[in-house]
Amino acid sequence: MRITNLKPLISEEAIQTRVKEMAGEISTLYKDEPLVVVCVLKGAFMFFSDLVRHLTCKPELDFVRLASYGSAAQRSKTITFTKDVEIPLEGKHVLIVEDIVDTGESIEHMIKELEARNPASVEVCTLFFKPGSYRKTLPIKYRAMEIGNEFIVGYGLDYDQLGRSLKDIYVVTE
Repeated sequence: MRITNLKPLISEEAIQTRVKEMAGEISTLYKDEPLVVVCVLKGAFMFFSDLVRHLTCKPELDFVRLASYGSAAQRSKTITFTKDVEIPLEGKHVLIVEDIVDTGESIEHMIKELEARNPASVEVCTLFFKPGSYRKTLPIKYRAMEIGNEFIVGYGLDYDQLGRSLKDIYVVTE
């Protein structure tokens, strides 16, 4: 299977410029504070990798993976960790690195789960934010870019596990 009908949306250069800017903001804020940067697998892995390489604040790194269970007919889904953080979070600042914040359901669940572990703070850093879809009131502190309701692939984001290795971001038009 291949993905066809891709329309270029955001270049690798534009992404890298914004990632470096955000890394500077994050490094300035946390300086010498204890920080754990948590990558949400799989989609955020490229963004996470580039972001943490530009951080000067020396964070600890960890990973989570979420799964949603439910049918399209159900309004609510059960969200669970299929891979949990391994680093103790108590008293440390936590920065969740996500690929896209869409409706906010998954990120809200993750924030609540991590806040129960008594960190100093929990913030979200997302590559893409969809303001037209967001249904929550939780603040998303770091938003690299805002996009519409397009379905996108590239730079770690996939369509049925395809397209993650593309360097640019594309809209799937099929």
